[in-house]
Amino acid sequence: MTTYGGRDFWNEHVLRWPTVPLRKVAHLGTGHTPSRSEPDYWINCNIPWVTTADLTARLDSGLQPLMDTSQHISELGLANSAAVLHPTDTVMLSRTASIGHSVRIGRPMATTQAFVTWFCGPRLDPRYLLLVMNAMKPEFDRLAYGSTHLTIYFPDIEQLRVPLPPIEVQRTIADYLATETARIDSLIEKKQLMIERLEERFESFVFTAVTQGIGHKGPTRQVRQKWVREIPAHWGMPTVSMNFELQLGKMLNAESAEGPEQFPYLRNINVQWDRFDVFDLATMHFGASDRARCELRPGDVLVCEGGEVGRAAVWAGALANCYFQKAIHRVRPRSDANGRFLMYCLRAAAKQSVFNSEGNTSTIVHLTSEQLAIHRFPWPPPDEQKLIVEALDAEAERLKTMLAVLQRQIELLREHRQALIAAAVTGEIEVPGVAA
Repeated sequence: MTTYGGRDFWNEHVLRWPTVPLRKVAHLGTGHTPSRSEPDYWINCNIPWVTTADLTARLDSGLQPLMDTSQHISELGLANSAAVLHPTDTVMLSRTASIGHSVRIGRPMATTQAFVTWFCGPRLDPRYLLLVMNAMKPEFDRLAYGSTHLTIYFPDIEQLRVPLPPIEVQRTIADYLATETARIDSLIEKKQLMIERLEERFESFVFTAVTQGIGHKGPTRQVRQKWVREIPAHWGMPTVSMNFELQLGKMLNAESAEGPEQFPYLRNINVQWDRFDVFDLATMHFGASDRARCELRPGDVLVCEGGEVGRAAVWAGALANCYFQKAIHRVRPRSDANGRFLMYCLRAAAKQSVFNSEGNTSTIVHLTSEQLAIHRFPWPPPDEQKLIVEALDAEAERLKTMLAVLQRQIELLREHRQALIAAAVTGEIEVPGVAA
């Protein structure tokens, strides 16, 4: 039995209009998933079936009606399940995965049991209701609970309340916010495009630097590589194994992992481009023989065997007594080999999908030790490598600073958008065309 009264969120706002139980002004419904074991329910179908992926993948503001979905079901699947064909202008809210995402459908669609739906009565405009759902996103996050998967349960859904101005005022608010949020979304889109362009420019700089050097204008020579055609004439093209020792991590069995002394270790997911995510690392016991094979030293290059194949970073010793596990290659420099130069070479190749095309694809794409060991990269003299790495590191730092500024600007625009919607649907701001 819920103790939620539906008023908590609105008590934080100065309301111009009274709130009413949503179930009093809109028909409450949900969805269902037809049996996946019946191909006739899912193959060559024409009934749109809404999932959270359809909402999270949208590039627009989310206020425009959803016109199609990535998955479809058949009339047979609809008839032989609890799925419902919801009418145009139904508002749907995700109450489990991606909690709080909402949408208004632009034509009849079915949906999963992960959604709750409302079809508005004559006192409630569906565009306005969708705006209210957007405004209540923080409330939906608060209402979600569960030991395994977070969910907003129906007793709380049934208690939801919405501000209810006259229907003409709702339509005026919807028109006003359609214009204002479109302006904000346009600014966000431009900043996201700037981020993409900056990242593309950096990747181009990396490729040029590791294949041609910094400002090189001397003689070149042709090389037999799919991703690079020529390099400066005085550079070499050695295999990785000529300058580095390779060791592929492997998963230790449960018995060998047990022990009184537990050590942190890196997995594939912890290795990002030129950095490591070392928060909340998994731990296990490493015996003496396993330590020698799985230890990390400053200067080791860690390369992802799977996932984003070839993704790499250089271990600088962020944690003492840290090890690595399966799906990671440890590439250790011989003598004075420059690990950071290799990391940038790996980046240049990976961004052109070199490893995806060359990797083992028996199940999923992965890069074997044998394939990595014989891969050839441009290799300038040590002093030139050092200059190239310094230039790339400086450019990477500039990129990081610019991206942080743009990301913060995007966050502020989204916060402004959220606040504007909440203020408009509650009457906290004057909306043109709405009488004071």
